[in-house]
Amino acid sequence: MDIQAKQDILRQAGEANVKFVRMWFTDIIGTLKSFSLTVGELEDALDGGMGFDGSSITGYQDIEESDMIALPDPSTFKIFPWSPKETPVARMFCDVQTTDGDPYVGDPRYILKRALERANEMGFDRFNCGPELEYFYFKDSQSTEPLDYGGYFDLTTLDAATSLRRETIFALQDMGIQVEYSHHEVAHSQHEIDLRFDEALTMADKVMTYRTVVKEIATRHGVYATFMPKPLQNQNGSGMHTHQSLFQGDKNAFFDADDQYYLSDTAKSFIAGQLRHARELSIIFAQTVNSYKRLVPGYEAPVYIAWSRRNRSALVRVPGFHPGNEKATRMELRCPDPAANIYLCFAALLHAGLEGIEKGYELPEPMERNLYNLSHDERQKMGIESLPADLGEAIREAENSELLQKALGEHTFTRLLNVKREEWDEYRMQVTPYEIQKYLPVL
Repeated sequence: MDIQAKQDILRQAGEANVKFVRMWFTDIIGTLKSFSLTVGELEDALDGGMGFDGSSITGYQDIEESDMIALPDPSTFKIFPWSPKETPVARMFCDVQTTDGDPYVGDPRYILKRALERANEMGFDRFNCGPELEYFYFKDSQSTEPLDYGGYFDLTTLDAATSLRRETIFALQDMGIQVEYSHHEVAHSQHEIDLRFDEALTMADKVMTYRTVVKEIATRHGVYATFMPKPLQNQNGSGMHTHQSLFQGDKNAFFDADDQYYLSDTAKSFIAGQLRHARELSIIFAQTVNSYKRLVPGYEAPVYIAWSRRNRSALVRVPGFHPGNEKATRMELRCPDPAANIYLCFAALLHAGLEGIEKGYELPEPMERNLYNLSHDERQKMGIESLPADLGEAIREAENSELLQKALGEHTFTRLLNVKREEWDEYRMQVTPYEIQKYLPVL
């Protein structure tokens, strides 16, 4: 570790009178893991990391080879704004290593770093991401009783969560996370706070922080915030529309002033890569059984594999808010949801796009019709495929995916499939209230 970086962290901690530092990393499905150090242990942690039991982390090591090291990243040191002012608490993201000091191949953060290395080798300096995470506020974690019955962009007394959003934004800003805007979403008690785009690894860390801050502020106000994709049956689910672009220095590699869509050949092949591999990557961006309750026609969630400029029923949209503006040219993938492991999600999407560039995939013509209004036969004639209908189908698509094996590495690919098979088997054995209500009275 750079000596100056270490000294800067120790100085910041001392000046702020920090007493505890939380070490953060994620398991294979994106659940945030944390343990605390006293500030007196911080210097040793910065030098050599801290040991932990990898066999107790979902998707990590077997018990006979369980010793792991969490090495804090000094660039991620931030103080929690809600911690006591007299004795504040800070956090740092960690890179997980083996006891030999090598990067751990099952660390989601390392998997994203490997994807970014591939982009760098192909001449791209930055992979910018701007995910839009939606979420719900409920009265508690045991029910889905909403706080309000507002709708999209409502500014009324129905929007009981305005002050919650405001306090959340202040907390994010205190942690150095730039917020663009916030608003009430379409569904009852559904909200969105949009972060300004950033380089993928930095943004992934910000997303993990964002989800924690949203939940922390909600808890402090006696309510519950959830990023569950589809908690309400007859309302829209929560998405994570993900804006993406590649840069070479200061030049947006997606922009071409002479193209009718202002898209370069690089952008078109990148989009084509994500469209072609969307079904096999579905297990990454829609990783829970509940994710597929959101991905159904009629609730603004895209299921049909096509792209457009203005049509929000397509899987990929090229936003036209600033046509011809080089810096603003980007693609928006609309199928991910906020329950995804953000590191694996960005990594898999980047690999799919780079595959398209490397192999010269051709982008079909945009589909500007409302795809929900087309019949099944019409979509078939037009060659428009759908995303998997459930997690079981997503698993089958992923099992034979060479791209996914490349993106995740054999270790994580195998373990993620095992975890998801267990989830699917557990789900298939459930007898739901729907089945009792529909079949018990007549069979």
